Amino acid sequence: MAHIIENLNGRRNIKLNTEDILNIVREYQNITTGSYTYSEIREKLEKFELFLPEE
Repeated sequence: MAHIIENLNGRRNIKLNTEDILNIVREYQNITTGSYTYSEIREKLEKFELFLPEE
């Protein structure tokens, strides 16, 4: 599960574990199936929202 890490500069970092990364890749592959050009892939991804649960 994603973990938000605060730092001294006021920026947040999101730490992902292996399962988070694999889930993102799996979603990417599902969304972009059948797309062959960069513009087709980008068009599909612009319509998609991905949310990571906070730990």
